[in-house]
Amino acid sequence: MTDLLPVAASVETAAPVETAASVETAAAAGRRRASFNPLVVADVRRLTADAIEVTFEVPEDLAAQYDYIPGQYVALRATIDGQDVRRSYSICAEPQPGEIRIAIKRDLGGIFSTYANESLRRGDVVQVMSPQGAFISRHAMTGLNHPDELQAELARTAATSFVAFAAGSGITPVIAIAKTALAASPSTRFDLVYVNKAAMDVMFLEELADLKDRYPARLAVHHVLTREQRISPLMTGRIDAEKLAAIFSTVLQADDVDEWFLCGPFELVQLCRDTLTARGVPDDKVRYELFTTGDPKKPEGNIGRPVLLDESAKSVEITFRLDGRQGTVASPVHAQESILNAALRVRPDVPFACAGGVCGTCRAKLISGTVQMSENYALEPDEIARGFVLTCQSHPTSDTVNVDYDA
Repeated sequence: MTDLLPVAASVETAAPVETAASVETAAAAGRRRASFNPLVVADVRRLTADAIEVTFEVPEDLAAQYDYIPGQYVALRATIDGQDVRRSYSICAEPQPGEIRIAIKRDLGGIFSTYANESLRRGDVVQVMSPQGAFISRHAMTGLNHPDELQAELARTAATSFVAFAAGSGITPVIAIAKTALAASPSTRFDLVYVNKAAMDVMFLEELADLKDRYPARLAVHHVLTREQRISPLMTGRIDAEKLAAIFSTVLQADDVDEWFLCGPFELVQLCRDTLTARGVPDDKVRYELFTTGDPKKPEGNIGRPVLLDESAKSVEITFRLDGRQGTVASPVHAQESILNAALRVRPDVPFACAGGVCGTCRAKLISGTVQMSENYALEPDEIARGFVLTCQSHPTSDTVNVDYDA
């Protein structure tokens, strides 16, 4: 997938900023209650000089917790140099019984991605969160919550044309979606525009070639290299508005696309979204997932940054419910800390993965009080309307606040 928005001062690229049509059953398909379990590493396979594919064994007693829809992600948790570090990575394969596969690309200064690429070995045990995320086909948002049901729905419906834009490790969820969609129906067509710096950076190159051989008339892969010359000028160099317009005019048939998937850095995804909107593509046909939110420099602690507690200073009382237990913590107004940060100071098991408003793992329902959300790239409009907030981005604006992580 994509390595999630940084939780610490080091900058790692991100993933789960998923969105599309607001569908009330999104909670069932993509917002399952997150929980970590120790899983054994079954295999580590190198994809490029800076990327690996990791396969985890899923025991039978946990199989139901690790069912997933192609396009979803898992968060990993490890203690690295004495620090509790969590990062999220997209699942890179179609559902297979007994396993979960992810891809981890090393990022400059990335704590977890560097650890994984240099140290992760077969037989290691890693804390892996149950699959989350809504970067999935909209057919999975109509009440489907099992991969077999999704495949049957894709085969039954008239949705036959998909287009994806992926950059770098953004290919991770996209390749899982493409494999599933192409296998589901003989009438499905999938176009992929895949952007990388150079040929040596292309992840899953052999898998994409094999997929193309399997579906030569229904899969088209358009490789764009930003720092390496290709024969076609259109497939060379950074994608800007002019180049993107040319791709739409000469390579893609935008008017006949049933569903769009965009996965990459903020600038590219936003450019694609703006272009699709200008071409009249309805929002409910477009799903996107970001590496970063465009502002990746906000430091957040993995276990809650410390705050100066002064009994004489004004505080906000934050009450939260988690796993049936209620907790309360006083948050000094001057600290301007998030609900998540405050809760982590008294309950280190509060769920979160990115702390950047991206993944939605820290989602909770606001029961009483008022908050202001700094960022939101994960919640659907209907979830906000029903009172859900991202606690990593929610700052109290009332004297008391009560949230429910179990809702």
